[in-house]
Amino acid sequence: MTLCVPFKPRARDIGIPFSGTPGPLNCITDVPGLTVGYSTLWRGEGALIVGEGPVRTGVTAILFRPPEDCIPCFGGSFALNGAGEVTGLTWLAERGLFDGPILITNTHSVGTVRDAAVQWMRRRGWLFDWTAPIVGETYDGHFNDINGGHVRPEHVFEALDAAGGGRIAEGNVGGGAGMMSYEYKGGTGTASRKLEDEDGGYLVGVLVQSNYGLRRQLRIAGLKIGESLLDDLPHFAEEKRLPRGIRDQFPRWLRDKKTQIADRASGTSGDGSIIVIVATDAPLLPHQLNRLAKRPSLAIGRLGGIGAATSGDIFVAGSTANANVSEAKGYLSASVDAKAHPNLALTALFEAVVDATEEAILNAMVASEDACGAHGLNIPRLPHDRVRNHLIKHGLIVA
Repeated sequence: MTLCVPFKPRARDIGIPFSGTPGPLNCITDVPGLTVGYSTLWRGEGALIVGEGPVRTGVTAILFRPPEDCIPCFGGSFALNGAGEVTGLTWLAERGLFDGPILITNTHSVGTVRDAAVQWMRRRGWLFDWTAPIVGETYDGHFNDINGGHVRPEHVFEALDAAGGGRIAEGNVGGGAGMMSYEYKGGTGTASRKLEDEDGGYLVGVLVQSNYGLRRQLRIAGLKIGESLLDDLPHFAEEKRLPRGIRDQFPRWLRDKKTQIADRASGTSGDGSIIVIVATDAPLLPHQLNRLAKRPSLAIGRLGGIGAATSGDIFVAGSTANANVSEAKGYLSASVDAKAHPNLALTALFEAVVDATEEAILNAMVASEDACGAHGLNIPRLPHDRVRNHLIKHGLIVA
């Protein structure tokens, strides 16, 4: 799978303003050594038939070290709202280290992806008695045959073997293929920030799998844009053929305006999830990375997210520094010296995470395209021209 997407629009391309200085590619792969790979499954259309489709899902793989390098990284995590799953976090919290890839998929494929990650590591010659891979998920069952078991080990291997640097694909790709944000097509997005030299000159990269939010909540550049964009909610192509259960589950996406308005007022729809992976080359220790992992919450709030009751908003942060910290020699290895950034000098890193996460979420939305999935559910893309016009109207950009 190609990772180069030179013609894919990004949030800056349509004029959305951001704070901070991006890295050279404005991608998580700006962090030296970081690679990303995808396997995207997209086939079938029409009514959902379990085991057949439509299929709109995949796997995203993030490697902090080269595939042949089994040296662990210091890491940390945080859950804004825990209605979701990321495997391996209990061991990460206990140990302060993670080794191997981080993967993201759909909710019901976590087990398959986790098991395949173990086998991939073994095939690469990694030696371990046991391991606990980090695998996150968001739910795409409204759009994808999530119970059909379509993600298989070979798709995990494909994503891992395809991992590379450079600019990476965004939008309807990898684990983000079937996701939705603020009732626009969401998915996979990335961004980065470079700190000023006086702050260490470090790089911070973020990758998101974004699948949360109600349309009316959407804020861009501080503007409550979503309230002006309620006329193009997702909708089903053939409502009369929908099973009753689907109609009852998603009344706000029916074209009965009275039903839409009532559901909008009740706030009963729109819970979702977001997984955020934060990477940096700053020499941070586990307790510092736990602090870093909290900061995507602020970016989600900037954009109108609230950490809804059934949302799985879970974030993992890792550092590529301190490559001398290895457990390969066993439990009685000699002590090693680890470099650490000063605790009282973390603010610039915190700000970089917030800024990069905000941009990564919007990059996912801008790069995504209109898409049709299970039961003919049509999810529109973020309307670039309308967003730009709002920004011009409020003097945030020049026409």
